[in-house]
Amino acid sequence: MTNRRVLIVGATGLIGAYCLQELLDDPCYSEVIALVRRPLKFKHSKLHEVITTFEENLEETLSSIYVHDIYCCLGTTMKKAGSQEAFKKIDFSLVVTVAGVMRKQGAEQFVVISAMGADNGSKVFYNRVKGEMEDALRGLGYPCLRILRPSLLLGPREEFRFGERVAIVLSRLLKPFLLAGLEKYKPVEGEVVARFMVKVARQQPVSGAHVYESNLMW
Repeated sequence: MTNRRVLIVGATGLIGAYCLQELLDDPCYSEVIALVRRPLKFKHSKLHEVITTFEENLEETLSSIYVHDIYCCLGTTMKKAGSQEAFKKIDFSLVVTVAGVMRKQGAEQFVVISAMGADNGSKVFYNRVKGEMEDALRGLGYPCLRILRPSLLLGPREEFRFGERVAIVLSRLLKPFLLAGLEKYKPVEGEVVARFMVKVARQQPVSGAHVYESNLMW
């Protein structure tokens, strides 16, 4: 697992920003390509930025990128997306499009952030979309697919999320009272998830799809 090229998508989000730094610091990766909407605020000798709208000519943009691993940290919220259709376009369509094109380009490993409770049969729209995304990725034929399902994420965000802030406070108060088997519901720092993401991806690839629940990350 040395001298590998990697693509990261969603590098400006909570987990993505931490993940990008982990990749740049990791000697296993000789080149880190970041697919972003606008230039990042820093430079690095291993970093190569590819600017895209994620809407126009995405497949054409990806067709010139050849990497071993992809780290996908794409994700939004219903409030930010504005509608279920817009949410699914990002959390399902964009993720699957990137994965599909890059598999055709010879990518060997796809590591993606999903969510705790992902289930294609869920009555909860968010969980159902995440489950459908996972199923679609499994059908792309990646030699190694790693799916991370973090619980409620902690860490600095650009936008204020009142409901999430309340949930975080309540979760912290209830943390000492969680029974055995319920640990996966504890909130987890975005930085911790990012570090775990890179750690598992660096392990010798084992064929097939692998799911990592939140309690494995801290």
